[in-house]
Amino acid sequence: MAIRRTHISARASGHGARGRRGGAAITVLVVSAISACGNGSEPNVSPGTATAVTASNPAGVPDLTAGEEVARDIEVPWGLAFLPGGDALVAERDSGQILRVSPGRALQQVYEVPGVAAHGEGGLLGLAVSPQYAENGYVYAYFTADADNRIVRFRLDAPPEVIFDGIAKAANHDGGRIAFGPDGMLYVGTGDAGQGARSQDPASPNGKILRLTPEGDPAPGNPTPGSPVYSLGHRNVQGLAWDRAGRLFAAEFGQYAFDEINRIEPGRNYGWPLVEGMGGADRGFTDPQLVWAPSIASPSGIAIAADTLYVAALRGERLWTAMLHDGVASEPAAQLEDYGRLRTVAIASDGALWLTTSNTDGRGDIRAGDDRIIRFPAR
Repeated sequence: MAIRRTHISARASGHGARGRRGGAAITVLVVSAISACGNGSEPNVSPGTATAVTASNPAGVPDLTAGEEVARDIEVPWGLAFLPGGDALVAERDSGQILRVSPGRALQQVYEVPGVAAHGEGGLLGLAVSPQYAENGYVYAYFTADADNRIVRFRLDAPPEVIFDGIAKAANHDGGRIAFGPDGMLYVGTGDAGQGARSQDPASPNGKILRLTPEGDPAPGNPTPGSPVYSLGHRNVQGLAWDRAGRLFAAEFGQYAFDEINRIEPGRNYGWPLVEGMGGADRGFTDPQLVWAPSIASPSGIAIAADTLYVAALRGERLWTAMLHDGVASEPAAQLEDYGRLRTVAIASDGALWLTTSNTDGRGDIRAGDDRIIRFPAR
């Protein structure tokens, strides 16, 4: 295995054409209240001793009946992250630009990430703001370059520094969500870049959730020392969020049958491409907690406030909510079906829920003002 610094190296794959949204919606939702892991021999990464984390959520619950538009006419918004003062940074996937969003003020372009090679689902994707932003000023971005998907960090007045690269790219399944966990480590959701075997290969960063230090090195306490891999067997991770007890949940695109919400634990194998949806526990894989047909989901960003999980659905064109009970997601319900494709959902420090539409991404029906950011205040 070739190593670049401490980064796993992977060969980049080629491009492909965008698809169009299609397929009739169905109304059956399959739910599991079990996140199981059997004792089979399939998984290739052993459970580890990742650092325990704790988390907290703002008081209050977003009022989904009181949405207010805070920005419009954004081109394919993808990542969204909050600055300490409450303003948000939003990434435009195709342009490589980062905009500053402040309610009641005009959009402000504050940075352009160099080297973004937008094609298909690739481009400027996830954003994260350093937990020590007030001291170091760092913003992190996951983007598609000419050769691969990579992560950079930068200050808004300085060039970027590559901290992790070698994540294979393709026209789809580029992953891209990044977020700092309650433990201060950077978590990264990647896709299989169209080759499912990568998801089961512990030497590939694709089809994984990675756990990195803020400098881009494998985080201490990962399941395999010296490896960035936190969990494997994923097809295309699109959302990461923690509940108030510090438990990690992830949203994942399925193929033909089942999209998933998984509770992520270190070293677990979530089955792709050997399993889609339920049914892998007897072979040592971990089953999802919630599954949907792709026609009503295609889950992207997720967020958690109090005991509610929020899931932005692209093809499903709705916001799914689910209740969390001691780390188990259940009781899903569809909300906000009037905005079209939904890409990112995030909870601000004041408890408000911010939601981005994704109707200008080549697969949606564009509405006046798209794409937009809608804010739902806490009550």
